[in-house]
Amino acid sequence: MQFSQEDFDRLLLFEHTRKTAEVNYAKNPRDADNLTKWGGALLELSQFQSIADSKSMITDCISKLEEALQIIPTKHDALWCLGNAHTSFAFLTPDLDEARPYFDKATEFFQRAADEDPGNELYQKSLEVTSKAPELHMEIHKHGLGPLGQQTLGGGPAPSSSSTKSSKTKKSSDLKYDIFGWVILAVGIVAWVGMAKSHMPPPPPR
Repeated sequence: MQFSQEDFDRLLLFEHTRKTAEVNYAKNPRDADNLTKWGGALLELSQFQSIADSKSMITDCISKLEEALQIIPTKHDALWCLGNAHTSFAFLTPDLDEARPYFDKATEFFQRAADEDPGNELYQKSLEVTSKAPELHMEIHKHGLGPLGQQTLGGGPAPSSSSTKSSKTKKSSDLKYDIFGWVILAVGIVAWVGMAKSHMPPPPPR
């Protein structure tokens, strides 16, 4: 798999976040913020793995986030990350009937996050896009693009078909918009978990 420099930088950032969280967990297993950072890092790292390894990593991510919620049940960033984790797992599951329960769980967690932090536009957008997720799932896997679903979630190009008929152009355009909308949500994890709560040194004074 070819990585861009930006992808490689993200990989290093989240691997560092994961290792730091693991060390901090050994010191204080009751730190819900640390568990949420750990889960978020695992979710981001899962985008760079094979399908099987991604699902395993997402399962580990879900475990960390559920542990955080056992400590603080109303922690909305952990709830939101759980929604993303279940959606990612669903997209990596080719059978829609098997994937649908994960989409349902994602909707539930996004709703809970929105209820806890009603003014958060990202949570509202997550709910909106998740309602279309099963349709996106069908489109992605119908075109035999299952392996690309992971790339799409990781910020790669949206799938397209050279045989798209003109009558379907608008729908195809809408599909790409929705997929990129989902990518934006995934990237939001970077801002929310990776950056907002990192312990990076302040920039040097000018």
